[in-house]
Amino acid sequence: MVYQLQFRPYQRSFVRSLSTSHGNWEKREGIIIKLIDETGTIGWGEIAPLPWFGSETLAAALDFCSQLGKEITTETIFLIPDALPACQFGFQSAWSAIKQPQKLTLNHQFSALLPTGEAALHTWEKLWQEGYRTFKWKIGVLPITAEIGIFKQLIQALPNEAKVRLDANGGLNWEKAIEWLEICDDWQIEFLEQPLAVGEEKAMLELSKTHSTPLALDESVATIAQLKACYQLGWRGIFVIKPCIAGSPFHLREFCQQNNLDVVFSSVFETTIGREAALKLAAEISPKNRALGFGINHWFKEDEETWLASLWKTL
Repeated sequence: MVYQLQFRPYQRSFVRSLSTSHGNWEKREGIIIKLIDETGTIGWGEIAPLPWFGSETLAAALDFCSQLGKEITTETIFLIPDALPACQFGFQSAWSAIKQPQKLTLNHQFSALLPTGEAALHTWEKLWQEGYRTFKWKIGVLPITAEIGIFKQLIQALPNEAKVRLDANGGLNWEKAIEWLEICDDWQIEFLEQPLAVGEEKAMLELSKTHSTPLALDESVATIAQLKACYQLGWRGIFVIKPCIAGSPFHLREFCQQNNLDVVFSSVFETTIGREAALKLAAEISPKNRALGFGINHWFKEDEETWLASLWKTL
């Protein structure tokens, strides 16, 4: 089948710079796509690249969309190469919205992303009042002594029923990972995410056997190919999956369900369009006892509904 294709790039500024061990991130850029079938039915999709996580660049995604012209076939949608995982997800999600429409039913809680450093101490309470009970805090950004000091203040301030996840974004070495894990064991942290860099999966597998705090892979499993490789390596811990950059949602669903993976679905700061497609997968795959990493709306300046409405008018 042939679909009419329209697309528009977008930019959204963060309220504050998002700091991780990868550096500072000031704005989210991506592409909204619109497919229309022969009956006039519309399917929306989103391409939200994250190149430092292993996806294609925005430039590569725009180049791919531009080469398609004003039409795309079903065959082309399902032959998008693995080198363009964000494009795979965006186009196949838009196709699915036309061919397999379904209402989102979700029974999961969301985890709220706190700002790095001392700002977390002044942010968590408002998020708690908004209903969040799981919080994620990024480490490996400041000197470890300073971060540990802030962490202890944070963990003592939070209510007892709060859950905390730490995310190093691959920014620790072996010694610092051990130091953090000893602290995590003492404070009963839900899990420590990606302590070591991509390429050190065997070392993380060893770390996972020496401490009570669970480890989660994130950057190491950014794409479906990486996910499969880590599973074959023997990883049976937690997999943090960012579906919008993982690749084909159909292949992702199949692999997770076949192998009964312990997964936590997480955001790449996509819009409602990409998020709804991601959450439909999460509703089928992710264990309900783990909060989903989509508590990120407080990171943007403008109201998303208003912003999207103005963007859609151009499509």
